[in-house]
Amino acid sequence: MTAAALELFARSVTSLPPAIMAACLVKRCTYLLREATRLASAGSPVGQLRLARVAHRTLTSSATSPSSCFPGSLSQHVEREQAFTHYPERQEVDELIEKATRPEEVLELLGGGHCLHQNHGALMLIQLARLLAEKPEGKASLIQDARFQQLLHLVNNQITAVWHGTLVKLLRSLYVLALPAASRELRSVEQEVRWRLRRLRYKHLVFLAESSTAYMQERGSQELLAELLVHLERRWAEIEDGRTLVAIMTKTGHLSESLMNRLEDKCLELVEQFGPEELRKVLVALAAHNRRSVPLLRAISYHLVQKPFSLTKGVLLDLAYAYGRLGFHQTQVFQRLAADLLPHTPSLSSGEVARCTKSFAFLKWLNLPLFEAFAQHTLSRAQSISVPHLCNMLLAFARLNFRPEQEDQFFSLVHEKLGAQLAGLDPSLQVDVLWALCVLQQARGAQLQAVLHPAFHTQFLGARSPKGQSTFQKLVHINATAQLEHPEYTGPLLPATALVPRPSAPDRKVTPLQKELQETLKGLLGGADRGCFLVPTQYGWVLDAEVLLDPDGQFLPLRDFVAPHLAPPSGGQPLPPGAKRLAFLCWEFPNFNSRSKDLLGRFVLARRHVRAAGFLVADVPYYEWLELKSEWQKGAYLKDKIRKAVAEELAK
Repeated sequence: MTAAALELFARSVTSLPPAIMAACLVKRCTYLLREATRLASAGSPVGQLRLARVAHRTLTSSATSPSSCFPGSLSQHVEREQAFTHYPERQEVDELIEKATRPEEVLELLGGGHCLHQNHGALMLIQLARLLAEKPEGKASLIQDARFQQLLHLVNNQITAVWHGTLVKLLRSLYVLALPAASRELRSVEQEVRWRLRRLRYKHLVFLAESSTAYMQERGSQELLAELLVHLERRWAEIEDGRTLVAIMTKTGHLSESLMNRLEDKCLELVEQFGPEELRKVLVALAAHNRRSVPLLRAISYHLVQKPFSLTKGVLLDLAYAYGRLGFHQTQVFQRLAADLLPHTPSLSSGEVARCTKSFAFLKWLNLPLFEAFAQHTLSRAQSISVPHLCNMLLAFARLNFRPEQEDQFFSLVHEKLGAQLAGLDPSLQVDVLWALCVLQQARGAQLQAVLHPAFHTQFLGARSPKGQSTFQKLVHINATAQLEHPEYTGPLLPATALVPRPSAPDRKVTPLQKELQETLKGLLGGADRGCFLVPTQYGWVLDAEVLLDPDGQFLPLRDFVAPHLAPPSGGQPLPPGAKRLAFLCWEFPNFNSRSKDLLGRFVLARRHVRAAGFLVADVPYYEWLELKSEWQKGAYLKDKIRKAVAEELAK
């Protein structure tokens, strides 16, 4: 058949120039001989028939189109014919590999007289990895086994013939078996994967990303990982389902900014098809990498509100965590989360309650029925709740300034659980917990003494890190609580030198509300010495403005009179009889609970301390100030605030 085909081909090209005819003849003969060798090896009539078809089609094409003799056309014929890949039929050895329950059963197949094709060695390694995935002690002995080394050598010699899907599983299996990073066989498989990346289907790339990314990072396979990320990004348009998208986003998205941007765009395209589980995974992936993609978060929030999903307890908890971690506020979503979580409260564990409370505290979302249920849950499981979980709940309650209806029982449980264990907590956590108790007006003298003792607080003096400075600031607030709200407290206290306010950061900007308040108040005072602005106090709080009023409500100069709230105290002349200090406190939008006019716990503590220090307080919330359009209205507003503060003091 081959000779006849060659004769036919020779006659078909006799009309061509001699040079072109010779080149075509050599190329066609080479191709036909290669096909004859491959198909004849199968030993079947089907192979011979296919060879005849190849020869006939090739020669006919040459006869009708002389230009087909050139390399471009030849490569097209080769690719077209090679599409018919010969895959071996399933054999008995395939079933034996799959049914093996011990590594020994797999290794015995090497010497069992079985006819192994190029894929069987790889399948045996994959099965070994599956059997030893949870047995690290068995991996070390397996690597030393001579039969295992023989198997590795066999696979290494046949690596170019292993199918794509089996190859990516083989790489993952070698990682699982903990082969040395310098292993020749492992490097050979990695190199083969690199060469085939462009030809692999996208699902194979996703499998590599999902199963092997962590191993590549641990074992220093940075070149393979970099090329994998490049191919995932270039072919991102091939993603067709949410599961694939979430897998890439979770495992490799954080390794490439450009890839993550593509994945977020694809999420926006597919989000309408997502169910609650996909939405949860996307949100958790964003939260894990702290990516606050506002368009994507808005789209997810829309579908959570509009679609009648049935959200399980786990999904609800993860959604609350993700929104809290990202600080993304969406009122309708929070309302749904709170409403759906309420029936699940009895079935929650103490850890889940603490976690959920913390998430809502980050969001500044206080849902009274839900938080009452959390407090009741804590009381009903008083014996099993741990101190760390109780601390988290206490910090969340303090942030939102929430006190349960059963306040006495709840805080009795808190003090009982903390007891002697408070001193054993991490020093920063110990300060946080006592500060929360101060916010909720539940701190006790012994607890104050323990934290304000020099042996404890010295470690936070002069702290430079943001966390250390935050902890020291809370210590100052605790010190102020001991001074102002516990008249029976006798000490110790922080040293006076530690209470001197630190200079403000040079880049700290005055808010528009503070600036407008200063300008309006300066117009009312009538003199620069009759008011002070942005006054730092020894209590750790900054007054937006301070004025001194005589009994008739007129402004007095501040410089001449004693100011015990400053650090160090200034002035020597006592206040005139009946004179009162008045502090203006501006409350911005972030100072309030979400969708509420209730201040967060921190700012409630500030107002309480300022009043306990002997000040009248004039609150200036943002939502009232925004309604004032003219300077006259703003001046009248401040005058009215002053009159009300004085009237409240007289009413007492």
